[in-house]
Amino acid sequence: MDQYHVCRIAVAPLRSEPSDRSEIVSQLLFGDRVLVLEKAEKWCFVRTHHDNYKGWMDHKQLQQITALQYNDEQSYKYVTAINFDNRLVTDNGEIYYLSPGSTLPFYQDGYCYLGDNRFEVKTEPFVPNPLEFTTKVEATAKFFLNSPYLWGGRTFFGIDCSGFVQTVYKLLGKQLRRDASQQVEEGELVDFLASAKLGDLAFFDNEEGKIIHVGMMLSNDKIIHSAGKVRIDPIDNQGIYNMELDRYSHRLRVIKRFV
Repeated sequence: MDQYHVCRIAVAPLRSEPSDRSEIVSQLLFGDRVLVLEKAEKWCFVRTHHDNYKGWMDHKQLQQITALQYNDEQSYKYVTAINFDNRLVTDNGEIYYLSPGSTLPFYQDGYCYLGDNRFEVKTEPFVPNPLEFTTKVEATAKFFLNSPYLWGGRTFFGIDCSGFVQTVYKLLGKQLRRDASQQVEEGELVDFLASAKLGDLAFFDNEEGKIIHVGMMLSNDKIIHSAGKVRIDPIDNQGIYNMELDRYSHRLRVIKRFV
């Protein structure tokens, strides 16, 4: 089976079942690599390269590449910048608009490449630098303010809580897993809310103790997170307090430090 592929459209849904009616569990952005594990008519079951996430997608949204192209890590360093006008233009003049943090495979001299297809990159891409995390994380997170909440979303047109923190970290050269329940398994424990600092992640649970939400600390009493939309709310030892609802919306479980 031809298993090495890359997403060739701006954003593609990754679904729990091989059906257009099925729940979207995540999204692929342009340039995301996947391994095809199984194929059925128009659907294929894939595992993402960047976070080992599995789901079903329409194989027409993928471009086949060679094993050599798939495994060439140095060729996937460049990503689209934090702005609203990341454009690619094909050789026949078609335009693609990409979300921030989309990967530009084999970027060189103003062009990126998917298999034999060439795209002119109209906006300046960059290589995320983990050394700039502390100085840039607040502005990076605030770029997404008011983006609508979307289950499985990873773009500024719709993003879920774990997709939001994963994307912010990616734009700063840090890798996180996809879901809040996976993210909470990593990082170092921050013992007290008072010790929390900018960039730490706070995790929240439900009555059964299952992690159901994540947000990023802006300070030890403010959090930015995707709930209804990407918003900034006060946080204390009980959890997130939503001023509009005049009540606590999320119950704090644990704070983790990844940087």
